[in-house]
Amino acid sequence: MNERPPADSAPPPAPLTYAAAGVDIEAGEDAVERIKAHVRSTFRPEVIGDLGGFGGLFAFDAARVKDPLLVSGTDGVGTKSVIAHLADRYDTIGIDVVAMSVDDIAAQGAEPLFFLDYISVGKVVPAMIDRIVSGVAEGCRKAGCALIGGEMSEHAGLMQDGEFDLVGFAVGVVPRAALLPVVVHPGDRVIGIASPGLRCNGYSLARHALLEVAGRSLDEPAWTGAHHSLADELLRPSEIYAPALLSLRHHVDVHAYAHITGGGLPGNLNRVLPARCDALLRRGSWEAPRIFAEIQRAGAVAPDEMARVFNLGIGMCVVVGPDDAYATLDAVRASGHECWEIGVVVEGSGQVRLEA
Repeated sequence: MNERPPADSAPPPAPLTYAAAGVDIEAGEDAVERIKAHVRSTFRPEVIGDLGGFGGLFAFDAARVKDPLLVSGTDGVGTKSVIAHLADRYDTIGIDVVAMSVDDIAAQGAEPLFFLDYISVGKVVPAMIDRIVSGVAEGCRKAGCALIGGEMSEHAGLMQDGEFDLVGFAVGVVPRAALLPVVVHPGDRVIGIASPGLRCNGYSLARHALLEVAGRSLDEPAWTGAHHSLADELLRPSEIYAPALLSLRHHVDVHAYAHITGGGLPGNLNRVLPARCDALLRRGSWEAPRIFAEIQRAGAVAPDEMARVFNLGIGMCVVVGPDDAYATLDAVRASGHECWEIGVVVEGSGQVRLEA
């Protein structure tokens, strides 16, 4: 008869390690080394120190701005990250995360000063992190702000390998007297600045309509006759408007900027309207990118739902007096962005109305 050996004679369990639990410290260290050059490429003269400290240091000279106000903002790329993961393309989504935050603070008149990012992943793949941060750095260079820090976390067991989320944080400065919005009046004109693609909003609906309902593949043409793929279209990087918005104020008296993100034109332009005013926008007064018609057709999405979810091709609105409308169009186009006069402010109750 076999007898069970005494319990105290069983071999001890193998010691647990962080790597066995799914977190690879060495991969994280490799990723940090890879991104250092990208980060340094964004530094402004005010940046103190280098990557690796417990906090980013920025020597802001308050004397150069009269009565300065710091403006901060944070945002993420939403489920556009899912498209990047499915397409295995990570080099432009960092531009998106910069655009979302710096254009929020620029809409209040602020100059972006510095930026931080947060990347959470199921598994740290150094090459993937390198590509993401290269895009963040490119976005910061476009915006004129410094990437002074960030965080990278590995969420083993909570996120699958290859899955990631990307969030950013921006800080800027504006003289108190230049803070926007100022008073918006009936008769003011609304100038819409073009967004060539979706930016970072509405991707859950776009993905459901195009990939799940219509059964489209990211590798196929974006639409019949297109010379680029659906992945190319859906990963089109967001425009960064902040430098153009700062420059525009040297040319005209801007009453308000409205960054058109989640909620579309009705849910964002209304944020700068006084209670006694409406914005009357004319559908068809701007060129909407083809991708919106593709989403609408694939998902049989109602026009009002499209307007509530997507920017429909307008990434930023500028509200100016009627005498400044043409000068605004000229200045924005000179900065490299297409734009149109898309509407007028009228008496009302703080609503945005899209009419044919």
